[in-house]
Amino acid sequence: MAAPQPSLKARALRFLSMREHSRLELGRKLARHAQEGDDVDALLDFLEKNNWLSQERFSESLIHRRAARFGNSRIVAELQSHGVNGEALQELKAGLADGECARAREVWRRKFGTVAADPAERNKQMRFLLQRGFSQQAVRAALRGRADDDA
Repeated sequence: MAAPQPSLKARALRFLSMREHSRLELGRKLARHAQEGDDVDALLDFLEKNNWLSQERFSESLIHRRAARFGNSRIVAELQSHGVNGEALQELKAGLADGECARAREVWRRKFGTVAADPAERNKQMRFLLQRGFSQQAVRAALRGRADDDA
């Protein structure tokens, strides 16, 4: 005899117990398992009302996971892909901008550690940091190899 399938609410709580999800992401996951008559939006509203699903917590969690490896533009793009928009996104951008130079310097130090000796190596280091989503200003500060934030 097969085990009964978990309810949509049970699936949602299982997903949320593993990590924070955005409303959009959780809605997509649950829609795959929705049966006739299941209202995914009503369930998501219920989860938000009970503070089990929080866009703020999701945003903070994603930033915490990604900030040590990626720059502001890459993190902001990922937040937007998860449905974080408007004023909340602007506040998160402002918070990220404060430490971008220091984060870029740390990523550069872990990957390269020494100032480039020739232009080809310098270009390679710049491309690496730019592909990680760091701004031009943060990349220039990191490539100087100093700890000053006056980029």
